[in-house]
Amino acid sequence: MKASILSEYNKVEWKDVETPKCKPGEVLIKVTYGCICGSDQHIHKGEFHPRTKVPMIMGHEFGGTVAEVGKGVAGWEVGDKVAPDPIMWCGECPACKKGHYPACTSLKLIGIDSDGGFCEYISLPPSMLYKVPAHIPDKHVALVEVLSIGCHAKNRAGVQANDTIVIWGAGKVGLCILEAVRTVTENTVFIVDILDERLAIGPEYYENVIPINAEKENPVEKIKKLTGRKGVDIAFEAVGHAHEIDGGVNPVVGCIQSISGGGKVCVLGLGAEPAPVVFKELIWKEGTIITSRVSHGEFAEVIEHLENGRLKPDALISKVLHGSETQKGFELLDENPAENIKILLDFGSE
Repeated sequence: MKASILSEYNKVEWKDVETPKCKPGEVLIKVTYGCICGSDQHIHKGEFHPRTKVPMIMGHEFGGTVAEVGKGVAGWEVGDKVAPDPIMWCGECPACKKGHYPACTSLKLIGIDSDGGFCEYISLPPSMLYKVPAHIPDKHVALVEVLSIGCHAKNRAGVQANDTIVIWGAGKVGLCILEAVRTVTENTVFIVDILDERLAIGPEYYENVIPINAEKENPVEKIKKLTGRKGVDIAFEAVGHAHEIDGGVNPVVGCIQSISGGGKVCVLGLGAEPAPVVFKELIWKEGTIITSRVSHGEFAEVIEHLENGRLKPDALISKVLHGSETQKGFELLDENPAENIKILLDFGSE
């Protein structure tokens, strides 16, 4: 079979590799589409995931169809559509024993700690697989994993009907949060970024979304003005770095300043830089800071939303390339992030 191999950092090659055998207790999947994640971009550059070794098959966001069912596996048939959950928990650490699996101290992902799904076939245990209704498009199946990140953040923050929201960051994760919160609340959602192209996506697909370019206006002041100085119920930080505009605020600080009394801030941007936070305002508001990492069980929720048409995954798709063009996909994301949110890779669609 063919696979996208990270042969060295900053270089992905389309190579022949051995097709995996369907072992007893496993399901062989014919991959249809994969999509490049922000983590993949860091891995591609040799950043962020020191545990990732090269050469390796990349990819932890992908979908496919069942090509073969291994001995002893029940409940699966050839042709079933499938969304693999790439996360592997240890089950033994204190977090796992409390059922808090996203905080597993030994958490691993396929495509990061082992060969991933940017290939024509992959064999996985059924415990990692979610069945997807046949009518859901293959391109949307590949987006289940990233959409689950948004749903997990929404669930961690406890979004309720009629909540007002601000999302700092209109990239991959920020737009997935928008998709997720729109399954619960129809009230105003503000979305903050510095790229107009990204800010245009939310209002194109959803009503009552107000974009704010942080380089052109003060997000906190605009939010306060449009909420009658009340602020929002929940602020999501999905930027992942302490990018400060001259005269502006750090995204985490902006989130704290944006919420109302008793409001919540959910942080899921993976930044390595310290965020200068003054807790006085948060304490006065008796606000709550929540964090969110990966997902836990939200695959089923996302699939249900896709089945019922409550999500709009086409909003995330910027381009579709063939799997052999994986290296080009990374280059496009680096060269023009404003116009490229999710690049899908075709590994075997029909």
